[in-house]
Amino acid sequence: MTVQLHGEHSPERAAPAPAPPRSPHTLAEAGDLLRALAAPVRIAIVLQLREHDRCVHELVEALGVAQPLISQHLRVLKSAGVVHGERHGREVVYRLVDEHLAHIVVDAVTHVEEKL
Repeated sequence: MTVQLHGEHSPERAAPAPAPPRSPHTLAEAGDLLRALAAPVRIAIVLQLREHDRCVHELVEALGVAQPLISQHLRVLKSAGVVHGERHGREVVYRLVDEHLAHIVVDAVTHVEEKL
C-alpha cells in the first residue's frame, strides 16, 4: 500500500499549472462585486435587466417588491458598477453595465437549478 503525502499527486495525474497571479487590488474589487450581487433581490434585478432596460416601477411590477427596496438595491448595484441609470424625463432607466455581470448571475442560478 502506497501512502500519499500531502501535496503529492498520484502518478497518473500531472500537477496542474498554477492559476495566473492576480493583484490584491483586483481580488478585493472582485470580492466587492460578488458581495454586491449576493442578495436575492439584486440577483432578480440583474436577471430582469439582462432581458431589457427597465425603470424602477417596471422592476417593482416584475418582482413584486416595494419601490423603496428596489431603489435601495439599485443604489448598491450602481455603486458597485453593475448597473447604470439614465434619466428619461421623470424616470430613470437602468441597464447592465456589461454582459459579464449577467453571466455571473445566470451561471449561479443555472448551477442551483441543475441541482433541483
